[in-house]
Amino acid sequence: MTSTPDPARHRGRLFVISGPSGVGKDSVIDGLKKLGRPYHFTVTATTRAMRPGETDGIDYLFLSRDEFRRMIENDGLLEWAEVYGNLYGVPKSQVNDALNWGQDVIMKIDVQGAATVRKLHPDAVLIFLEPPNMESLEERLRSRNTESESEFEVKLTTAFKEMDEASWFDHRVVNRDGHLNDAIAAIDQIIRSATGKTEQLGGQKASSQL
Repeated sequence: MTSTPDPARHRGRLFVISGPSGVGKDSVIDGLKKLGRPYHFTVTATTRAMRPGETDGIDYLFLSRDEFRRMIENDGLLEWAEVYGNLYGVPKSQVNDALNWGQDVIMKIDVQGAATVRKLHPDAVLIFLEPPNMESLEERLRSRNTESESEFEVKLTTAFKEMDEASWFDHRVVNRDGHLNDAIAAIDQIIRSATGKTEQLGGQKASSQL
């Protein structure tokens, strides 16, 4: 991708997928990738440790805290935040280059980051992925078995707070247990509607719950 896009090319749209930890954002992103649409998926930079099965540069950009701090100092991040003791951020160049080339960009970030993006990109479409209920979310978090009991309690408490923020998102999609493909299809339809690639969603902006 060069730095001199065609000025006549239509600029892409920015889509943000957010929601509490454990709701299935990674699974939804994986599903969207398999659809084969020409979306550009950003790769989040993080200082957290790599988990089994993850690949650097694909799942996340795994950086040291010093490397991450240098990106902050060089204004290289669109947004960043400290979450559960680790730093997360989206490289600015990933977003701007793709948008300038007319690609629709999909970002996966936490609720705090979504609020920052809304200020920087008022035309961004914000999608809140939510569980069918908090009991289901608690079960999902426990089944991951990736944190201590105290860390789990922090994540669960944060999840309750994040659910209270769902009302200011443009769309809400429920990821029901055993119905991941329904959530993927709903988000794909939201994106295609916003970019004029399919029929409008019956005029409903605030909710896309299945």
